[in-house]
Amino acid sequence: MIEIVAQSVFGEVAALLVLAAVIGFFGIILRQPLIVSFIAVGLIAGPSGFDLVRSNEQISLLSELGIAVLLFLVGIKLDVQLIRSLGLVSLMTGIGQVAFTSTFGFLIGLALGLDAITSLYVAVALTFSSTIIIVKLLSDKREIDSLHGQIALGFLIVQDLVVVLAMIVLSAIGIGVSEGHSSGNILMVLIAGVAMVGLVMLFVRYVANPLTERLARAPELLVIFAMAQAAMFAAIGDFVGLGKEVGGLLAGVSLASTPYRETIAARLAPLRDFLLLFFFIALGSGLDLSLLGAHISGAILFSVFVLIGNPLIVLIIMGAMGYRKRTGFLAGLTVAQISEFSLIFIAMGIALGHIREEALGLVTMVGLVTIAISTYMITYSHRLYKLFEPLLGVFERKNTFREPTDYSGAGEQKYDVVIFGLGRFGTAIGIRLKKRGARVLGVDFNPYAVRRWRELGLETEFGDASDPEFVSGLPLRQAQWVVSTIPPHPRGLTFEDTQLTLVQLVRSAGISGRVAATALSAKDTEDLIAVGVDIVLEPFQDAADRAVDLLCGAGEEERTEFPFIETEEKQAP
Repeated sequence: MIEIVAQSVFGEVAALLVLAAVIGFFGIILRQPLIVSFIAVGLIAGPSGFDLVRSNEQISLLSELGIAVLLFLVGIKLDVQLIRSLGLVSLMTGIGQVAFTSTFGFLIGLALGLDAITSLYVAVALTFSSTIIIVKLLSDKREIDSLHGQIALGFLIVQDLVVVLAMIVLSAIGIGVSEGHSSGNILMVLIAGVAMVGLVMLFVRYVANPLTERLARAPELLVIFAMAQAAMFAAIGDFVGLGKEVGGLLAGVSLASTPYRETIAARLAPLRDFLLLFFFIALGSGLDLSLLGAHISGAILFSVFVLIGNPLIVLIIMGAMGYRKRTGFLAGLTVAQISEFSLIFIAMGIALGHIREEALGLVTMVGLVTIAISTYMITYSHRLYKLFEPLLGVFERKNTFREPTDYSGAGEQKYDVVIFGLGRFGTAIGIRLKKRGARVLGVDFNPYAVRRWRELGLETEFGDASDPEFVSGLPLRQAQWVVSTIPPHPRGLTFEDTQLTLVQLVRSAGISGRVAATALSAKDTEDLIAVGVDIVLEPFQDAADRAVDLLCGAGEEERTEFPFIETEEKQAP
């Protein structure tokens, strides 16, 4: 293996990917998120392990690109309208958790003998929870639309805003200190920051929507544009002194108000995960394992603080605001870990010369412990609640007025029919169903089809039917019918049959209704029936049958007066 690595950069990367695949496999067996596996890969591949990393410049480049994409995906979630609609509970819980963790984390750092600057860095790093882990675990448990899931997503947005502010302040202070002219250079950086924000505002106001709408005609080009936007803003941010991280964030914000942000985020998520592997490899290659053991007692104390203190403060705040102890407990468990941003934040401090590498070893150990344990805490949250329920009564007010009045259940619209594919056939079906009183939602990856549906007064979503995360987030469970009119042929870069993939995703979403899909040949019909489609629509055969009926003088039943539910029952086989 060592000889292969020494031969070329390609051999080195191949060895690292094989190592990541092996460790990731064992991580899945242990039900650990990829972040834990990636950190382990970095440590094992580093100088304290197999010492596989030789091409430091190339690995560092991929690492920086990964950070830019990661922060781009954070920024693309920070839609102004979303921030405005952020609930009071999410705002108060997020601010309260950040204030509590940073304050007490700073005091713990001082008590452990850390200097004030290092204590401040570590305390701020402990406030960041991993959005990737929380969303993934809640989605797997189908709790992303639950009350505690929605509240958790809300205070994750607050934490993202803290990330933005912390990195901007850090960049401004860092460039001034590094140049030895604090006031003047900080002023220049602030001016550059204002200029970049102004550029983003102009881009959002005049360019973002029309440009992305045209690019969305070719989904692959839309992804390439998003990557170019992230890299370009990161490079500009680095050039003016704000740093690549802030530049990546602003790039995401520039596209956050477009209707295609969810699609961009879904397409870039796998690339983010791939590139983040190299961030952790670069991290591990420069980290001595002895650093992890240098502050073992401090790491244990900080880990206990994060695992217990963070959920506790969320539970206290939510209880005081009128939520039940169960909701507060389940929401609190989601913040019982630190995130990849914590390591990035500490790495920035080291690069600026504010703190020493020992702090990175400390935070890395805290990250390994808290991420590993909190994964099980979130996975088995309901069992833990039953265990601790007798002790949680003190956190619940007598009048839990918010829960029965502010929450209705799923937090989503209900539709009778969800149609994938808004071409001529899908549009004709949608219009006729609406005339018969059905509540219809259309889904398509063509921006013009989406716009045409909206002009017709029909509700629609822009998204990729082959994206599992997007499909699982649609309101499918209450639908009586899910209809696919997507042409059944290989599409996109993967040459997979999108319609068959969609049917499998819809079935896995646990819908209570039935599924109909379009077939253009006998083979398509057989394939669709094999994957569990209830009704196969054959437009050419059905049109031919209808034409023969008309030619033979058959009349049409007048059914427009019937409500949709009765019509569907009459037509169901």
